[in-house]
Amino acid sequence: MIMRWITSCDQGMPFLCPWKHESDEDCMQLIYHSDFLEHRTGGHPERGERLAAFSDLPNATLPEAESWLPLVHSEAYIDRVRKAIASGHWLDPETPVSSGSWKAAISAVAATRLALETGGFALTRPPGHHAYPEHSSGFCIFNNVAIIASHLATQGQKVLIFDFDSHLGDGTSRIFESSSQVMYWSIHQYPAFPGHGWIDEIGRGPGKGYTINSPLPPGSGDDLFWVAFDRLLPIAQQFQPDVVAISAGFDGYQYEPLLDLRFSLQLYHQLGSRLAEVFPRHFATLEGGYNLQALPRCIYNFTAGMNQLPAPYEESPTQTGRSVWDAFETNLYAGLHLLSPYWSIS
Repeated sequence: MIMRWITSCDQGMPFLCPWKHESDEDCMQLIYHSDFLEHRTGGHPERGERLAAFSDLPNATLPEAESWLPLVHSEAYIDRVRKAIASGHWLDPETPVSSGSWKAAISAVAATRLALETGGFALTRPPGHHAYPEHSSGFCIFNNVAIIASHLATQGQKVLIFDFDSHLGDGTSRIFESSSQVMYWSIHQYPAFPGHGWIDEIGRGPGKGYTINSPLPPGSGDDLFWVAFDRLLPIAQQFQPDVVAISAGFDGYQYEPLLDLRFSLQLYHQLGSRLAEVFPRHFATLEGGYNLQALPRCIYNFTAGMNQLPAPYEESPTQTGRSVWDAFETNLYAGLHLLSPYWSIS
């Protein structure tokens, strides 16, 4: 394994970067491109400074991706995005655009495609999991992970989308709610934006049972996350996915400005390690995470875990208060009951 130290702008501290070597096909590589910075949003929470710690990484050679947009998005919506960018109008009250947003958004899809091809982690912006076929939402323009999952589904492959961003990926969930070929599993804070993702949202029609929501109450810590993960992981394993697409959001970190969860850096390292052990074919794309100092640490801990390396950053696991536990356990068992007609629940 080749290690590369790079110096970030985060107080000049070095980050241990797992870097793909030609002879190490199993290493998760970070995929970066300066095009992502062309999406200029001013002081918006989703801004270019989120990727500042990765600016020393070389620009990846990105594949073509624009022709893949119709796999998820309507031509009318794609045209509306072009016009909004040309005029400088925001796409919705939460999603600003600039003259470079088209380039950034297409490169985000392309980087996610490259992540699929290489088993890498695409450091994309704008993020994607709130984007619907017909409209933007929640900082997202095109749904990066859904586009790639749709491509895989057209090839007859079964895809598990595991979304650990602590906002529900409502666009992704809606896109696949009637599919039995793509399973969507989300662990997220509830209540929070976008306002749903409750236990009774388990899919529709042939997709019933293939949407799994694990809503966590505000104040949830590492211990509660692992109960949710361990109780629902057997369902994902029963699905037997050919590929696992990871919507990697780090806004559950305990010092995150937009949410009220209490996850540690240690959780993200352990999560990467667990996912890599259970699901051999995987790739990841960046969603949320808005603490500018903590985001690089979360990402490096996660990728170190995926590569079965020690955590570059240590932090004590967090614990959850009793009242939060009680609310969570009631919802967890009710959710498992709703899924029990479709899967074996132990």
